[in-house]
Amino acid sequence: MATLGLSEAERESIERFQRDVVEPSMTSLVILDFWAEWCGPCKQLSPVLDKVAEDYAGKGVKLAKIDVDQEKMLASQFRIQSIPTVYAIHKGQPVADLTNYRSEGQIKKALDQLIAQLKIEPGGATPQAEIEPLIAMAEQVLADGDAVRAVSIFRQVQDMAPDNAEVTGGLVRALIAAGETAEAKTILDGLPDELGKKPEISRAKAALEVATAPKADTAALESRLAANPDDHDARFELANARMAEGDRDGAADALLDIIARDRDWNEGAARQRFLQLLEAQGLADPWSSAQRRRLSALLFT
Repeated sequence: MATLGLSEAERESIERFQRDVVEPSMTSLVILDFWAEWCGPCKQLSPVLDKVAEDYAGKGVKLAKIDVDQEKMLASQFRIQSIPTVYAIHKGQPVADLTNYRSEGQIKKALDQLIAQLKIEPGGATPQAEIEPLIAMAEQVLADGDAVRAVSIFRQVQDMAPDNAEVTGGLVRALIAAGETAEAKTILDGLPDELGKKPEISRAKAALEVATAPKADTAALESRLAANPDDHDARFELANARMAEGDRDGAADALLDIIARDRDWNEGAARQRFLQLLEAQGLADPWSSAQRRRLSALLFT
């Protein structure tokens, strides 16, 4: 915005705009509200915007207001013809016109879409692009079997991104692999509801369920099955015991055997346990994909 030939008041106005709108918008989403003291609809909308800005402060959203009577030059630059006029500003540019959204629900829905599309990070959060390589490294270390080192890496990344579900889920799975199931459970139990619903956390919960499956005397269970192959209770206990031993193939085989013999046994308990085993492994994992094909072959042939 050119400043040549401007009055001192206009220069100050531009400086305030730069400080309160442009600079914050470089990393945040700024709600810019054009209003006036005499404007009735402005007074109705103002507390709604205040409430939304307060609720979304932790999501990287800020609120700035411009009195069109006091800041005539800025209003002219934005070609404001009626008020209230509300824009969303990011990186110094308008990215959405929020003027027609007057209720809290409408505004929040629009902001949620913008935050997702523009990848707005919460204030002070480490950008996702910076932590993704570290997450990938920790996952690789975990996959290679060094659970203790994976825990250490995930802890360091969590210090950078404490509310990242991918990081928290990875830390929990690493702790489980390292035998620290008590700490893993404590972390999961302490998560806020919103974070606890994320798929990365669901996978961690499934991993904990699998890891804490009850152990049993597998020899005795196999003897029961030799005497009665349709003893589904024994086969289900055997699947749990295989899980507890870390034998995912043995667990999957036992559960699929139950499904093949009686897919509705115990209200589909074997199928539910089987899907939990896949989720713990990771649904995108090649092993899980192969097991899903085995399940589909049973169910649809």
